Amino acid sequence: MIEVHLYGKLRRFAEQKSAIEDSIIFIEPRDKDTIRGTITRLGIPFSEIGTNIFLNGELSSLDRVIKDGDRLGVFPDDMQLLYKWYFKRMD
Repeated sequence: MIEVHLYGKLRRFAEQKSAIEDSIIFIEPRDKDTIRGTITRLGIPFSEIGTNIFLNGELSSLDRVIKDGDRLGVFPDDMQLLYKWYFKRMD
């Protein structure tokens, strides 16, 4: 399973929408699936997703391959990192 943590306005796509609880969706991985593919399968519009996407704690591109056991954190376009130059983007 892939553990997808949603933040901000993206919480509405999870069953738990409260800001005081974790908004997590569990989804089965597909062979050679990417972050982009996983987000597409969840039905989240890319127009609402920001550039802050973390795979296992690493700032990541949408084309990074995702696999079973991974943890994905997805932030909306209105919650951007102030100091993103401190994070090396992994592709």
